[in-house]
Amino acid sequence: MTLTFYKYQATGNDFVMIDNRSQTFDKNNTKLVAALCDRRFGIGADGLILLENNSDYDFEMVYFNADGNQSSMCGNGGRSIVAFAKQLGIIEKTTTFLAIDGPHEARLDTAGVHLKMQSVSKIYSTSDHVTLDTGSPHYVAFKSEIDALDMKQEGAQIRYSSPFKQEGINVNFVAERAKNTFAVRTYERGVEDETLSCGTGATAAAIAMHFMKKTNAEHITLKTKGGTLLVSFQYSEGLYSNVWLSGAANFVFQGSYHINN
Repeated sequence: MTLTFYKYQATGNDFVMIDNRSQTFDKNNTKLVAALCDRRFGIGADGLILLENNSDYDFEMVYFNADGNQSSMCGNGGRSIVAFAKQLGIIEKTTTFLAIDGPHEARLDTAGVHLKMQSVSKIYSTSDHVTLDTGSPHYVAFKSEIDALDMKQEGAQIRYSSPFKQEGINVNFVAERAKNTFAVRTYERGVEDETLSCGTGATAAAIAMHFMKKTNAEHITLKTKGGTLLVSFQYSEGLYSNVWLSGAANFVFQGSYHINN
C-alpha cells in the first residue's frame, strides 16, 4: 500500500499531514504513526495529523505524537492543518474546525496563520513555576537565562517527576529578551525531547508571564528556536479569553510512503 503524505512546518515544529477524508488510514496503528515520524527510517516529524470530515465544521483535526499515540491539542499543528486545508481547497481565508479540545477559529493572511485557542482560567502557582492547560498541559518556569540549558535532561526530569509522571507534562523555560518579548524553550511529552517550537507552549508561556507579572501586555512576542510566534489575549477577573496564536505555517513537500504489510 502506498500512502500520500504532505510535510508542513510551523516555526520548525514539523508534521506529517494526511488527507483522511476517505477514512483509509488506520488510527489504531501506533507503530505505523511512529514509523512515519521516525527521522532515521521514516519521513521524520514531531507529530502526525489527519484531516477528516466533520458534518458540523469545515474539517476535523486528529493529532498524534511522534511516539504513535493520539494526543492533546497542538497549536502549531493546528495552524499547519489550516494551511493544509487551504492547499486542499477546503477553505479560503477563514475556518472553524474541530480538534480534541473543542472547536477552533482560524484565519490566514500574508503574516501567516492565526489560530484561536481555548480560554484559560485555571493556573496553578508555586514558588518557582506555574502549570496551566492551553489545550495541552504545560509547566512554565521563568529563568534569567535559558540558552545553555540541557533541555532534554532538565525537561525529562520534570516531565517524569512524581506529580506529572502518569499523564506527562510539557516543560517550558522562559527568559525575558526585551519589553513584552520572551524567549521560550520547550520539552514536549510524546516527542520526549526539545522541539524547535511549540504552539501551546508559547501560548502557555505568554499567559504565564502575564500571570507572573513579568509583563502587563496582552500582545506578547515569543522567540523560539524555530522562529517567532505572537500571542494575544484579553484578561479580566482571572480569565484569559480571546486567545490567539499567530505565526508562519509552511508547506515543505509532498511524497509517497510505501507501507510494508
